[in-house]
Amino acid sequence: MLLALWLLLLAGCQNSNFPTATSAPSPELLRQYSIQQFLENTSFSENSFSPDGSKILVSSDQNGIDNAVAIDRETGNHIALTSSSDNSIKVVSYFPADERFLFLADQGGNELDHLYVQELDGTQVDLTPGKGHQVRFLGWAADGSSLFMATNERDPRHYDIFEVLLEDYSRRLIYSDTESLELLQISPDKRYIAFARIRARHDIELLVYDLNLSQMRSVTAASAASENHFQAFSHDGAHIYYTTNRDSEFSYLVRKRLAGDREEVIYRTNWDVTFTRPSPRGSYLVIGVNRDAHTRVEVLRAENLHPVSIAPLSGLNLDSVSFSADERYMAFYRHSSRSPQNLYSFDFVSGDLTQLTQSLNPAIDENQLVEAELVRFRAPDGLEIPGLLYKPRWATASNKVPAMVWVHGGPGGQSRAIYHPLIQYLVNHGYAVYAINNRGSSGYGRQFFMADDRGHGRADLDDCVASKSMLVDTGYIDPRRIGIIGTSYGGYLAMAALSFRPEEFSLGVNIFGFSNWIQTLQSMPPWWQPIREALYAEIGHPERDSAYLRSISPLFYADQIVKPVMLLQGTNDPRVLRSETSAMVAAIRNQGTPVEYLEFEDEGHSLRHKESQRVAYAAILNYLDRYLQPQVTE
Repeated sequence: MLLALWLLLLAGCQNSNFPTATSAPSPELLRQYSIQQFLENTSFSENSFSPDGSKILVSSDQNGIDNAVAIDRETGNHIALTSSSDNSIKVVSYFPADERFLFLADQGGNELDHLYVQELDGTQVDLTPGKGHQVRFLGWAADGSSLFMATNERDPRHYDIFEVLLEDYSRRLIYSDTESLELLQISPDKRYIAFARIRARHDIELLVYDLNLSQMRSVTAASAASENHFQAFSHDGAHIYYTTNRDSEFSYLVRKRLAGDREEVIYRTNWDVTFTRPSPRGSYLVIGVNRDAHTRVEVLRAENLHPVSIAPLSGLNLDSVSFSADERYMAFYRHSSRSPQNLYSFDFVSGDLTQLTQSLNPAIDENQLVEAELVRFRAPDGLEIPGLLYKPRWATASNKVPAMVWVHGGPGGQSRAIYHPLIQYLVNHGYAVYAINNRGSSGYGRQFFMADDRGHGRADLDDCVASKSMLVDTGYIDPRRIGIIGTSYGGYLAMAALSFRPEEFSLGVNIFGFSNWIQTLQSMPPWWQPIREALYAEIGHPERDSAYLRSISPLFYADQIVKPVMLLQGTNDPRVLRSETSAMVAAIRNQGTPVEYLEFEDEGHSLRHKESQRVAYAAILNYLDRYLQPQVTE
């Protein structure tokens, strides 16, 4: 059956718009960079204006792990605000009236975030002390006197919402959840709480709880299943903005009046609207659209929904938009395949666009790195599969290179046209990388998103295998040297490829990936309760569907793995347990198949420390060199 399917794939795969082999640049124009040079890049994330708009608060890993940094909006000077060496600090926001700020931090990557205040004198206050619980930040009160947060201290499956006074950090309970709803935000006027009820990933209902009336009601139409995502309350609390794919392939933006239920469509296009940000005083509405793995932003005047012409922003791939309190300045990150994201500030009065960070190591020439190219191909069943292809600069028909099929996390994620250090490191050292957006990926419509439901490790794996033909047809990929690599769910598909299609790929790399669906679904953290039933509906129930889940779990088919495999694991990972990966490694070793295993004691479900990245990325490249480079093209 599998052989017949593969023969059909080879005969019927139709490729389109891929870059073909051309002459390589002169050798003297090509440079390779060490892992240390790549790690001297700086990653910036999050952003929040200070009350007077003079500074922007960000997270930066310049010193090896994310810490809080203030960036002067005029000079670009950086001021370090924290100095953590073990736990990653994710900044949340400056306080409304002073330069105290909030940040989140867990313990060693265990995803049990606490919410902290850093005082003006540098001391820190944990607003959620204790062990074994999580916190969610839900916003500021419009009067600047309090903040809202939710914790699962009472019951790890459910969250209680508290108002915290900024004067003395005392808190009062305002809502206790007993239905396992997903908490979203509280309106600035303190009247409404937004929730989501997740029945399936394509069936999400939005609700609001009226604190004045002690009443819960649905915001979204209940007549048909649709994917509805809360975006924001209006600045005055009168409206709710949300995206929906009701009666549509793609999500569009809706504004609904909370008193009277009047609803209007604000923005609609043939791609998903992914985020909406109203400005603090309600003058502007920023809309982000996922256009073929790039984020395009539209700025509207809220009063009439007319576009604001901002020439410097035209065509930019950007995200994470924030405003100063007076709405004069807008901050955002600009994305590029060839450089880590950089922070920019735009002045609505002068029209000036200012770059505030330089994230790429000056020793690296951006022109030596590779821009992602959009490439599509036809799967055996005719479905068009998109992805991003990174071609080494010296790859030609006479100098064929090895390739790695890169599978994103999820299920339901998307490979996007942004900088990825490991991809650029591998491409810079001679490996083509195809970041596939297999069926089940977000960003390509409702039907594409649902196309892998109850077909994980099968239908989506077929797409990964089918991408090999497209790669070979470029003319510069050696068909005998194609591997597969992925993180989280992508790591699972890498393991599934080696287990269920054992001869298709030359090797596999599993970074924090699942191996045993039964154990994974049984050991979900309790704070995943709001999405538990949705995951059961999409993937399978660990008791009722145990036979099926066993059939798609690589652990039980380790005897079929014949190609080398590398596995990476974080000791503190709450999603993929160490015992699960250890069992997979032992099962492969029992077969005598080459296996390399790396465990990171101070990491969870990601590599937060630069030192961990250095060890992991260097090991992956050495591993690929060992098994893919010795083969010589005729």
